[in-house]
Amino acid sequence: MSLIANIVVGLIALLHVYILVLEMFLWDKPAGLRAFGQTQEAATATKVLAANQGLYNGFLAAGLFWGLSLGAGGLGVKVFFLACVLVAGLYGAATASRKILFIQAVPATIGLLLVLLS
Repeated sequence: MSLIANIVVGLIALLHVYILVLEMFLWDKPAGLRAFGQTQEAATATKVLAANQGLYNGFLAAGLFWGLSLGAGGLGVKVFFLACVLVAGLYGAATASRKILFIQAVPATIGLLLVLLS
């Protein structure tokens, strides 16, 4: 179970690296416009805000990778950062797009349960 939990945590971390790239570097490019359903004008106007969001997603990924690097001693770190991802996903689903519930909150919940059960 521990291996499966760590694989899920790693996938969630990689997802947040991908979100970082989308928000920091591709926000106003075709891939970013498609991913977030933005117009070019809206993306241009919010590019700096999106880059800031991307940075936070990078911190979530870094924390999850840190927890993985600690092995068995990383339980608390993984739980903390998965909880952060869960809260961010719930808030994003409530305020920005319901899709975020399934992209962030559901995987974080699964990861959190697997980590706690391992």
